Amino acid sequence: MVIINSFEEYKTYEGKLIGVSNWHTIDQEQINRFADATLDHQWIHTDKEKAENEGPFKSTIAHGYLTLSLIPYLWKQIADVRNVKMEINYGIENFKFGQAVPVNSKVQLQAFAKSISNLRGTIKVTIEAKLVIENQEKPAYVGDVLFLYHFNTI
Repeated sequence: MVIINSFEEYKTYEGKLIGVSNWHTIDQEQINRFADATLDHQWIHTDKEKAENEGPFKSTIAHGYLTLSLIPYLWKQIADVRNVKMEINYGIENFKFGQAVPVNSKVQLQAFAKSISNLRGTIKVTIEAKLVIENQEKPAYVGDVLFLYHFNTI
């Protein structure tokens, strides 16, 4: 994990891979909890028997938005941004889902710092987030996550 205490420290990562998270296994229990929370009980996600017999992936798959919701959890394993008054999730841009994530797959977030700029004291950071699936060439998704930071003055 990297520790970032200031705009200047953050800026040293611009154009570079900041890091990768630990592997996270998406199991059926997590998929079912997400389905219950979102009321999204499509059979491709929750009906193991039907998915195995009739589904294109021969197993249930994680919801795309479940995999997207892992970003904050996995990001906190990559970077600890300290000395901030406020951190704002500013948005997401250009996200593309590359392939489905079958149940019991291990996924890992790779975070690349695309741009880091100081907008009159507000630090805007664009992180390219790529969710890779163990033993797969294509990622589950790739897209940009935008953060705004207000660092404490030192």
